Amino acid sequence: MGLEVHLQLATDSKIFSGSPSRFGAEPNVQADAVDLGMPGMLPVLNTRAVEFAVRFGLGVGAKIGRRSVFDRKNYFYPDLPKGYQISQFFEPIVGEGLFEVPMPDGSLFPIRILRAHLEEDAGKSVHDAFPDQTGIDLNRAGTPLLEIVTEPDFRTAEQAVAYLKALHSLVTYLGISDGNMSEGSMRCDVNISLRPVGSDTLGTRTEIKNVNSFRFVEKAIEVETERQADLLDNGETVTQETRLYDADRNETRSMRSKEVANDYRYFPEPDLLPVVLDEATIESIAQSLPELPGPKRARFIEQYTLSDYDAALLVSSRAMADYFESAVADCDEPKLVANWILGDLSAAMNREDLDIDQTPVSASALAGLITRIADNTLSSKLAKQVFEGLWLGEGSADDIIEARGLKQVSDTGELEAMIDDVITNNPDQVAQYQAADEAKQKKLSGFFVGQIMKASKGQANPQLVSQLLMKKLSD
Repeated sequence: MGLEVHLQLATDSKIFSGSPSRFGAEPNVQADAVDLGMPGMLPVLNTRAVEFAVRFGLGVGAKIGRRSVFDRKNYFYPDLPKGYQISQFFEPIVGEGLFEVPMPDGSLFPIRILRAHLEEDAGKSVHDAFPDQTGIDLNRAGTPLLEIVTEPDFRTAEQAVAYLKALHSLVTYLGISDGNMSEGSMRCDVNISLRPVGSDTLGTRTEIKNVNSFRFVEKAIEVETERQADLLDNGETVTQETRLYDADRNETRSMRSKEVANDYRYFPEPDLLPVVLDEATIESIAQSLPELPGPKRARFIEQYTLSDYDAALLVSSRAMADYFESAVADCDEPKLVANWILGDLSAAMNREDLDIDQTPVSASALAGLITRIADNTLSSKLAKQVFEGLWLGEGSADDIIEARGLKQVSDTGELEAMIDDVITNNPDQVAQYQAADEAKQKKLSGFFVGQIMKASKGQANPQLVSQLLMKKLSD
């Protein structure tokens, strides 16, 4: 498999006109005479789009085209007003690169980037606005896209999804796109072909067009692979074509025969000069790049002694990585901070469908909670109650501990008194414990700990209880 990702660039205006490119506007209110292909209208290149393309190329270590050229891609469709799309074909702005994708097992999976080129988006055909009619919305026409094309390096759906998630992380770190798949800011075309086991020759490929979620990409790959395999097993042939994925029916369906480059009659765009980049411009853009996910992941592993898995999850979002480092700066407990972010905090955000920058628990508030865990003011069980209070906006960790009476009991004298009462009131269990072997004693000790925790309303320090209890029962 090879993937083609169409990434909407986060510019304020379109690639060749001054029209805005915001999502969600009423149909046809964000299209000017250039976007509508009116006679005599000339495109003017958006400099910001060029900068964003270079940022991406530098982010994946790709060759940057010192000279790139725009071309006309000719085809006819109702939502393409000019009858052609301005794209890049012969000399793209970004050439070959290598993108290392972190996999769930901690390994890095190298994906060869073939090219990334700038182009304008087409409009949108709307099939459900009018009975028995199709409407045309040209708000998207001229929206700046970066099309990122890989070599056919993928062999499983898991690899493809991991790549898309890593790509999403990279472009949001770079600030060149919000990567919102549900709004069309990141759309994926999947090219699939099969080959017999042991053969190096790939068969006829199909393209699944405009898949707009990680889950749907995985499903589309699975059902299309199965469809092609069934055809070949039955002695039939695979037709080179473009297909769509129907999520409701979990199937792919034919859209049209697959075009090749000659069908589009590419030729250089006569209304735009070549884009020429000097070394100073490229170096200036390079200096402006933030710390990217790969280097940040390596630093988190070394600086904070985190596992590969935890570090990869924390750096998957720039906002989450910043939240983590802010919390660690306040409490100096990186492992505990990672556990709480990836555990209770993430679970709460998932329930409420919130992102890390929308959570009601600030990094400093979480650090306050973790400080009280680290100094034994809170047990892990009590800490969950305090976190609940933080989520509900009941104040700081210290405020909630005080208001709810949740301070962990670590006073030795107070705990010994509780232990003495439990031992006195349960002579049969004490006798069983003292007569048992070591393995059985470990099981029986749970009864006593449970009774003490009950007596303390869950506030006794469990580690200290275990130490004192073992000593008492051994006397």
